[in-house]
Amino acid sequence: MKNREQRITDTTKEIFALLETILVSLFIACLVFTYIFRLATIKGESMCNTLQPGDRVVFTTWYGEPEQGDIVIINADQSVTFTDSGEIETKPGLEKTIVKRIIAVEGQTIDIDFYRGSVKVDGKLLNEKYIKELTHNDGGAFTFKYPITVPEGYVFVMGDNRNRSKDSRYSDIGLVPEDDIVGEVVFRVLPLSRFGSLAK
Repeated sequence: MKNREQRITDTTKEIFALLETILVSLFIACLVFTYIFRLATIKGESMCNTLQPGDRVVFTTWYGEPEQGDIVIINADQSVTFTDSGEIETKPGLEKTIVKRIIAVEGQTIDIDFYRGSVKVDGKLLNEKYIKELTHNDGGAFTFKYPITVPEGYVFVMGDNRNRSKDSRYSDIGLVPEDDIVGEVVFRVLPLSRFGSLAK
């Protein structure tokens, strides 16, 4: 009799231990996907061919110093450009969340030749294997002011689908404050045919 009762007690303890492990694991997973990793769905064609409309991606909010080439989620509530005297000017932006690639960070100088479609950072021509086509569209945010040096605390962003992307070239986005970067896109989960990390 004792052996049977002992077996029942042991089994009950094992079940409770298993349930505790499952609950703790679920709690940790919830914390991770609430505060560190999040899911997003790509809308629009501005990041083609790297990201397609409908792609499901994981982005991390555990984001350090912005780096050239990072694909980031941005809160585009405000637009930052320069006045004619070269002062920073802040105006209302798109008032939505967008995804773009960082082309230049604070202190770097960006120069775009819209005729040739080329982009230079600090005088070096970028080898942009990720773009869909060359950069010919000037959105007018910095007309006649290229090259420009990105001020401290800001980044210059563009979409990979250069001629169908509203980004830092346009006056309703302009320079992006680092504080407005929500996180970095690190992984594509859907579609399964293109599952994997995103290279810079």
